[in-house]
Amino acid sequence: MSTTVKVKAPVVLKYVWAFSDGDKSRIKTYKVGGKGIKTVKLSTSIKVTGDARGWGAVRLVSPVKKTSRKASFTVTCTGGEESTGDVWDSVATSAIGADAPADQATPPPPTGEDGDKPAQNLVRKASIAFERTNPSKCPVNFKIHGYFEVPAGAQEIQYRVVGAEDWKTVNVPADHGDVFHAVLETFDWDRETGKFSVRIEINQPDRLTSNIIYYTKCGGPDGDTTIGVATDDIKKTDMGGPLAELIADSQLESVQAVTGAEVALVSKRQIPPAYFKAGPIKYAKVWEVQPSGLAVDVWQMTGAQLKWVLGHASPQNGVLTPSSSLRYTLTKGVVTEITLNGAPVSDTQKIKIATNYILAGGFEGFPQWNFATSVSHSGPDNTGALASYIANHSPVHAPKGDRVTMK
Repeated sequence: MSTTVKVKAPVVLKYVWAFSDGDKSRIKTYKVGGKGIKTVKLSTSIKVTGDARGWGAVRLVSPVKKTSRKASFTVTCTGGEESTGDVWDSVATSAIGADAPADQATPPPPTGEDGDKPAQNLVRKASIAFERTNPSKCPVNFKIHGYFEVPAGAQEIQYRVVGAEDWKTVNVPADHGDVFHAVLETFDWDRETGKFSVRIEINQPDRLTSNIIYYTKCGGPDGDTTIGVATDDIKKTDMGGPLAELIADSQLESVQAVTGAEVALVSKRQIPPAYFKAGPIKYAKVWEVQPSGLAVDVWQMTGAQLKWVLGHASPQNGVLTPSSSLRYTLTKGVVTEITLNGAPVSDTQKIKIATNYILAGGFEGFPQWNFATSVSHSGPDNTGALASYIANHSPVHAPKGDRVTMK
C-alpha cells in the first residue's frame, strides 16, 4: 500500500499510517534531500489472515499536519493485494481534498512524535492507582493502573514515569468509553531501590502529569520534604474529628479506583497525639500522624452489619470515623440514620469498606469483622496513602468533623 507526496526539499517528513480497523503505525521518518519540489512515495505493508478489505491513510505530523486520501485494499485467498494510490500536496492547507467522499474522516492524530512535540493535547486528565500484588510490604511488587480521559476514537498515548528517559505507548481502542484504563507499569521495590513515589507524565504540549502515589514501607522521602500545605490546623478530637476524617478520605482514595471501595472507616486509636498545623506539611509530620504503615484492605458487608459495627462507639474508643461518602447518626448506641453518597443505606445493601487488619480484626475496641467478605489486600500503606492525598489535594482544608452525629 502506498501514497505519494509532493514536498519542497530539503525536508524531514514525520508521518503515521492509520487504518480502517482503528490501528496505527508508529511514527516514521522520511528525509528528502536536494532542493525544489519533489515527489516521494510512502509505502507500508499489512498482514491479514483470510479474505480482507479496508483502507489506509497517511497523516503527516511534521512539518505540517495533513491527511491523505484513503488507499483501499482487497485481499483474497487466491488473489493478491489491490491498492489505489493517491497523490497529494503536503503544503496545501486542506487535510483532505475537497472532492473526497464525506465518509473519509480524518484519522485520529498521534499523541507524540518520538520525543518531539505531539500534535495536540489529547489527554484531558490522567490519573494512576496502586495495586500491590504480593503479600510482603517490602520488598513489594505492585502495578500502576492508568486512567485517561480522552476524546472518542482510536489513538495512542505516549507516557513515561517521571524521571525516566524513554516514552512508552499505550493504544486506546475506538470504543474506550468515557475513561480508558490500562495497567501501565509493574515495579519491584526494596529498601535498596531508594524509590518511594510514582507519577506519570504525558507526551503532549502541555506535559500533563498524573497524581502522585507514595509508598513508604520500603523507605520514604527525607523528613524535611514538603508534601503539601494545610490552610488551617487539622486536629483529632475525643471522638475522631477532622483529622480522622482526613485520614479516612485518604484511605478510600488510595484503593477506590482498583477495588470499587465505597467508604473507609478509621478509629481514633490509630492516630497518635499529633496533628497538622496550618502551613507547609513535611513528610516527618505525615509519619507522626500515621506511623503504623498498615496496609489499606477492602472488605464487604451488608448495611445491617455495618450499622451493628458502627453502634459500638464509646467514650473510650470514640466512633468509627467515615470518609466523606458516609454519614450516620447514633442514638443511645444505635444507628438511627445512615446515608452512603447521600442515599439511605438499606439492611441488605452490600457495601465495600476500606480499613486495615487491626480494625477489621477487632483490636480497636470494635467488633471483629468475622462476618465480612474479603475483597482486596492490595492497597498501599496508610502513611503513603495520607502523603498521596495531601500532595494531590494541597492546599488541604480541615474537614468539618460532622460526619457522625451523637444523640
